[in-house]
Amino acid sequence: MAIGTAGLLGACADGWATTQVTPTAAAAGRARTPVDKIQIIEGDVTDRSYKSLGDVSATVNKTTLFNADPTREMVNNRLKAEAAKLGADAVIQVRYGTVGMGLVSWGSLDGKGRAIAYDNQ
Repeated sequence: MAIGTAGLLGACADGWATTQVTPTAAAAGRARTPVDKIQIIEGDVTDRSYKSLGDVSATVNKTTLFNADPTREMVNNRLKAEAAKLGADAVIQVRYGTVGMGLVSWGSLDGKGRAIAYDNQ
């Protein structure tokens, strides 16, 4: 019984997340980018030209009272994962909500941004 309970608790350890992507036509046919290469930028990029690949958003949820509260790092990881699928170099204009409880979670944090690809120079 202890093994079953530990397995169940372990399965819930990371919580759950939802994501949403609204790609632009520029995202079509782009190769996937390694997640660790994607930048998270809270402002705009003014020193390089780029094209928008789409808007991305993520919400990270705390499934039990015992899980850690969602962090910006957790949200950033989800944003990067979705941007990688679009072939992005960065997610810009990233903004975050506040941690709060919901009907189906003990806490959640959301983030939104725009996936971009730098123009070749």
